[in-house]
Amino acid sequence: MGTRWSALFYAPTVAALEPIRAALAESVDAVDRQMSTWKPDSDLMRLNRAPVGTWVPVPAELMEVLAKGLGIGRLSDGAFDIGMGDIVTAWGFGPQDADVQKIRAALGKARASSHEFLELDPDALQVRKLAPLALDLSGIAKGYAVDRMMAVLGSFGITDALVGLDGDMRALGARPDGQAWNVAIERPDYETRAPLSMIELIDAAVATSGDYRHWIEAGGKRLSHTMDPALAGPLRDTPASVTVLAKTCMEADAWATAFMVSGRQKSEIWAKAFGLTAVFIHRDGGDFRQTHVGGTG
Repeated sequence: MGTRWSALFYAPTVAALEPIRAALAESVDAVDRQMSTWKPDSDLMRLNRAPVGTWVPVPAELMEVLAKGLGIGRLSDGAFDIGMGDIVTAWGFGPQDADVQKIRAALGKARASSHEFLELDPDALQVRKLAPLALDLSGIAKGYAVDRMMAVLGSFGITDALVGLDGDMRALGARPDGQAWNVAIERPDYETRAPLSMIELIDAAVATSGDYRHWIEAGGKRLSHTMDPALAGPLRDTPASVTVLAKTCMEADAWATAFMVSGRQKSEIWAKAFGLTAVFIHRDGGDFRQTHVGGTG
């Protein structure tokens, strides 16, 4: 997925580490093979190329992510939408260069959410599009990969661990001293990587969406890679970042995007309704300001 994964865990001294490492690597590779938009032969891209109305068989893992993505899309009133692949590609955040003609054609045009045009048959493990649709799972697949890594560790009997992929993290149990796992919230700086604050995790997951890692410059402005379904283009006037804590990393990943798109007011309602905690970071002159919604902060 173009990034690095890590796993820190405590196991009996007799545990053979190589089988654990190999299983962790395979769990991440499997998600990449199925859900990458950068691999033309991935299961997701095969689905994207399929004709409208045709049932397409998919692996169980991809079905799980599609179902969760559509579910959070409904709950967030379309703020999280896995059907933005054409827009992501048009703006040059996918494997192809930006296409100005496609950008102009899409900007401001009303779009229906992907959950209206994608039909899932979980029992038969098949999916069909009801209209032209380009799926992109970048806002949820990495979180799912983190969850799969944690499941791998569980299969080896490991009960205390911290796993991560590109800043998405999930904690199980605690450190040997009984203390929570410490995870940094990154300073949303365009130039450097540095922690802004710390959070403690026990049996929870965390993911961050921000405007400071992947962006393009147009008209003298930096435009984020996160797309606003209502604009059919990059977000405008958003927080610098949103960090979400949830039970699973897949949920944290998707809701972080939804919160970035919708802003603090709606996010506070969703956080309380769905048991989430979020940290919003806003630029304030040359400094940063943090606010919390949901949970206890």
